[in-house]
Amino acid sequence: MATQTSSHKQFLANLKRYYTFYTGGFVAFVVLVGILEQMGVPNKILGYMFLFATIALYAGIGFMSKTSDVGEYYVAGRRVPALFNGMATGADWMSAASFIGMAGTLYLSGYDGLAFVLGWTGGYCLVALFLAPYLRKFGQFTIPDFLGARFGGHLPRFIGVVAAITCSFTYVIAQIYGVGLITARFTGLEFEIGVFVGLAGILVCSFLGGMKAVTWTQVAQYIILIVAYMIPVVWLSVKHTGNPIPQISAYSTALPQVTALEKEFNDKATVKGAAEETVRAIFRERAAVADAKLKGLEAGKDAYLAEEKAKVAAKVADLKAATPPADPKAIEAAEKALKDFPVDVAAAKAAWTKDKGIGARAAPVKAHAEPFPATGKTPEEVEKNRSIAKKNFLALVMCLMVGTAALPHILMRYYTTPSVHEARVSVFWSLFFIFLLYFTAPALAILAKYEVYSSLVGSSFSALPAWVSNWAAVDKTLMSISDINKDGIVQLAEIVIGGDLIVLATPEIAGLPYVISGLVAAGGLAAALSTADGLLLTIANAMSHDLYYKMIDPNASTIRRLAVSKGLLVVVALVAAYVTSLKPGDILFLVGAAFSLAASAFFPALVCGVFWRRANYFGAVLGMTLGLGVCAYYMYMTYPFFGVNAPKWWDMNPIAAGTFGIPVGFLGVIIGSLITKAPSQEIQEMVDNVRYPSLDGTVSAGSAGH
Repeated sequence: MATQTSSHKQFLANLKRYYTFYTGGFVAFVVLVGILEQMGVPNKILGYMFLFATIALYAGIGFMSKTSDVGEYYVAGRRVPALFNGMATGADWMSAASFIGMAGTLYLSGYDGLAFVLGWTGGYCLVALFLAPYLRKFGQFTIPDFLGARFGGHLPRFIGVVAAITCSFTYVIAQIYGVGLITARFTGLEFEIGVFVGLAGILVCSFLGGMKAVTWTQVAQYIILIVAYMIPVVWLSVKHTGNPIPQISAYSTALPQVTALEKEFNDKATVKGAAEETVRAIFRERAAVADAKLKGLEAGKDAYLAEEKAKVAAKVADLKAATPPADPKAIEAAEKALKDFPVDVAAAKAAWTKDKGIGARAAPVKAHAEPFPATGKTPEEVEKNRSIAKKNFLALVMCLMVGTAALPHILMRYYTTPSVHEARVSVFWSLFFIFLLYFTAPALAILAKYEVYSSLVGSSFSALPAWVSNWAAVDKTLMSISDINKDGIVQLAEIVIGGDLIVLATPEIAGLPYVISGLVAAGGLAAALSTADGLLLTIANAMSHDLYYKMIDPNASTIRRLAVSKGLLVVVALVAAYVTSLKPGDILFLVGAAFSLAASAFFPALVCGVFWRRANYFGAVLGMTLGLGVCAYYMYMTYPFFGVNAPKWWDMNPIAAGTFGIPVGFLGVIIGSLITKAPSQEIQEMVDNVRYPSLDGTVSAGSAGH
């Protein structure tokens, strides 16, 4: 025992030394790139350097961690110290949604975006209290492993595999989308090509060494992403407030200035407010015209469409025949309108519905710090909308918390620690490393908003900064500025900024050196790659270990098991990249959807499996099937991407579909267990063993055979 403790201490000391050298080397690389920028090296070359140097680094760690041992491949040999497992979990957790999307959501939604911060951090309390130590005591390789052994039979395991693939695949699409976005912006590649380039980086981190390679790569990725996230926000804080602690300066100095500017934009008596109103009036008019066209289309279909097209053609003819000659720009605009006129009724309905939606941009500026701001024309409508907003806020917090405690790729991390005690300590370190970023994201949102409000708004269209055109070239939905009222001055209502842009563009918005932009891109890439690694490994392991080895070929050799896992890893990655290229939704929605799906499918069965001896085979099957089914059904029926657009239940947004799936899942487990016979005495004793984990790290009988 003493020898084992001494060996563990030496292993920990070596790890600290390796990663200290690694951190120093990365800082030196950033300094070198900064020097090259000052020497005049083109930004595109610097972007390639950041992209390929970091991917090469991760690939190197993955190569050095290659293994053919099953225990090393699936659970990193169960010897990852708590501190480093906390860092790896932080990187695994700090997805593209956290790194790229969270500050952007807070920028766009203000107070309402805090649901993500509260839900994702609060979820780790549930992980620590209800699952992590007990799953580690159980000692399996995957979450479906636990379900199969705890409830008996292949069906609970199979449903667990389906659920793991469903939520992990939804989640991984968001990560690959983030990789494609970063690659496209900083290398100039097309988004679709960038997706597959990033995919190569994902695969080299996990293909050879499985969980062992992913773990040590994620530790390296956490170091990069936290450094990359903190530097720009500290820089912005010093620039605007002189205070290097953004968590203080953002609220004490920047937020009051943002609030004052918001009031000025909404006050028609001020110069800025009057200019904003001219733009909003145009949006209201466009929305009204589109609404009238939609009503006419509904009444007249093809005849109405032909009539509208004839009006546009007549306008072109009149402009060309006008005396004196019409403005060439007016003729060009009219010809473009004729060329772009919808070809059929379906296209017209889609185009005019989109134009009608532009009326939302005519609304006053939403106060950043105001919870659930008033919207509506009557007091009753205002109160109803506020009630809906509060309900969705609380529902989203709940879904994210419960989903956090049920995500397979996160729970798998606690299988890798040497003991149950280390698993508990690892949860603490995980929460600490996650807190560093989550405590900073709201401050970054405020500082970025102040930069846009004070510097971009009111500037001239003839002197727009380069970052506007750079990001518009990547995706018009992320960045678009149009001179709506033709005054040559940028108004806030004329700016469209997607939430996924804020963090990546902050260095450029603030006028920082390009090396900082490259550093942030490397951090975003690290966040997306680290989570994608864990998710793809979860999917591949569920299919190879639980489906193939446990259910199809129990006698498969180690070599065949690992070969199947690696083959499936490649196939799943390619399918995910293809789906991502279709751009099925924004990053934050996809991630939120994954949490609702995981919460509905896994949490009731896992918690009841640990804390209720009476929970049995039929209860688990019924609970997981109903929970996942109800959640997926509601999401499919109400999310616009699928085109069904069914009425919402109790006005609940599709991202919070777990609100219905979680209680249905619990009811399924409870009712299904009570109407059928209790599990065997052996399984009930195993539950008691799992419930009271010893701190010496003894592994239960449930892990036998691995």
